Amino acid sequence: MQRDVAFLRAWVDPSDPEHGVVADEAPRRRYRSVWISDLHLGTPGCQAHALLDFLKHVESEHLFLVGDIIDGWQLRRSWYWPQAHNDVVQKLLRKARKGTRVIFIPGNHDEFARRYVEHNFGGVDVAEEWIHETADGRKLWIIHGDLFDGVIQCAKWLAHVGDTLYEFTLKLNRHLNSLRARLGLPYWSLSKYLKLKVKRAVSYVGDFETAVAREARKRGVQGVVCGHIHHAELRDIDGIVYANDGDWVESLTALVEHFDGRLEIVDWSQHASDAAQAARGAVPAPVVAEAA
Repeated sequence: MQRDVAFLRAWVDPSDPEHGVVADEAPRRRYRSVWISDLHLGTPGCQAHALLDFLKHVESEHLFLVGDIIDGWQLRRSWYWPQAHNDVVQKLLRKARKGTRVIFIPGNHDEFARRYVEHNFGGVDVAEEWIHETADGRKLWIIHGDLFDGVIQCAKWLAHVGDTLYEFTLKLNRHLNSLRARLGLPYWSLSKYLKLKVKRAVSYVGDFETAVAREARKRGVQGVVCGHIHHAELRDIDGIVYANDGDWVESLTALVEHFDGRLEIVDWSQHASDAAQAARGAVPAPVVAEAA
C-alpha cells in the first residue's frame, strides 16, 4: 500500500526535472485521440525508449491509458525501475500539463490504482471505464478488458503463473533477437508467434473479442476499445467496432482517432525505417494496420 502511494506521489512530484526527457519538437503526427495500453513499466520487457519516441512525435487532444501502465505484479516480485521508465511517466505528465486530456483506466497489473478512481493526479484522471464520442458521433466504451478474462476472474493464481511464464518467454526472446541482430536479421516475436499458432491461444483471443463486443452491444454503444491481451486488432464484430490497441512490450502499437472520427492502428515498430526514409528526404509515416 505504501509503495503504491509512493508511485502516485512520484507522478505529481514537482521537484522532478524530467531528467532524460528530450525537449519537445514539433510532432510529426496529430490526432484527435490516442489509446495506448499494456506498457508494463517496471518490467525488463517494457519498450520504454520506443514509447518515449512515440510520445515525442505524437500529439492529441485526448490520451487514454487503457490499463497495465505500471506492472505492480512484477514490481512486487522484483524491483525494476530504470530512468527510462520514469521518463515515460514524466512525459505523460508533461502532456497533461500542456493541455492534453489524459485519462487512466487501471488494469489488472496496476489494479492498486483502482482505489483512486475518480481522483486526479498531476492532471491525469483515473477512471474505471469511459465513454468516448468520436468526431463522427460514435460512442466507444473504453475498458482494460481483464474483467472478460476468465483466468483473471476465476483463478488469479493461474494468471500469476502465466505472467511468470510470459516474462520467461520475453527474456528468451530478447536473447534470441540479440543473436538475430548480430546475424543481420529483423526482430521476431516468439510470444506473438505462439499466440497465433497455438490453437488454444487463438481460441482464447477469439472468445475474448466476442465477449467484449457482446457486452458493448448491451450497453448501447457503437464500439469498444480495450487492451489486456497484447493483440492489436480493429474489426467489426456483428456491427460493433472492436478495437484493441495492443501493447508496448512486443507489438509497439497504438489506436488513434483522426479528426474526422476515423480509427486506425499505428504500428510504431516500423518507425525506425520511417526515420531512415526521412534522412533520405522522404516524409515519415507510421504504418497503419487497419481503418474503421
